[in-house]
Amino acid sequence: MQNAGSGDDLLEWYPSQVKGPVDDEVQEADLISTIEFNDDGNLLAVGDKGGRIVVFQREQQTKTSPRRNEYNVYITFHSHEPEFDYLKSLEIEEKINQIRWLKRKNAAHFLLSTNDKTVKLWKISEKTKRAEGYNLRDDNGTVRSTNHIVNLRIPVIKPMELMVEAAPKRVFGNAHTYHINSISLNSDQETFLSADDLRINLWHTEVTDQSFNIVDIKPPNMEDLTEVITGAEFHPRECNIFVYSSSRGIIRLCDMR
Repeated sequence: MQNAGSGDDLLEWYPSQVKGPVDDEVQEADLISTIEFNDDGNLLAVGDKGGRIVVFQREQQTKTSPRRNEYNVYITFHSHEPEFDYLKSLEIEEKINQIRWLKRKNAAHFLLSTNDKTVKLWKISEKTKRAEGYNLRDDNGTVRSTNHIVNLRIPVIKPMELMVEAAPKRVFGNAHTYHINSISLNSDQETFLSADDLRINLWHTEVTDQSFNIVDIKPPNMEDLTEVITGAEFHPRECNIFVYSSSRGIIRLCDMR
């Protein structure tokens, strides 16, 4: 691609890497709906309309591969499934609306993902070792009969081929009447907010059955509705400050103190 410069000079730039089909026909479920880097930029999460999340990992620079900015697939998993709200007769899409990474505290990675109704906390971890030599089951998982156990064995840890797993740790649901448009992690790394068209809720990452409504712009009569919430975001450093925007072009800065 080219960009006009001064005089006859032209500034040219090219994408260093392209992921996904360029010329092939793309299915609707494969359409990308959100992307998000983690804190250090080594992982890139991509969510699509089919409810899948693909995490890319940046390759480390080596003598044979000096281009460190190349990203390759690290793990792919299904975050959300399509649901149906029988009370309102509404189909809830599996599309990933937003992804937010938590700062890394141990060997595992954690991220929040949301569709229109439900926020999930995922743990992504690596396994390079496994235990062998159990007493009550064989190495292939078959349960052993206690009648054939003569000697007690001490399990040993052996190396194995790298395996990356994604496991749901928390599910935050049943708190939004309208579609969730944004989630934002607080600087304390313990709380986060989720915003829909008319309300913003505050959650704790360890509590799934309780949230606090901190913004509610729903009028007593829906015919008087003049604006909806379009997005919300915590301050990157001050945990008591957040901002949200509305469809009227208004940005409101809020202090929870």
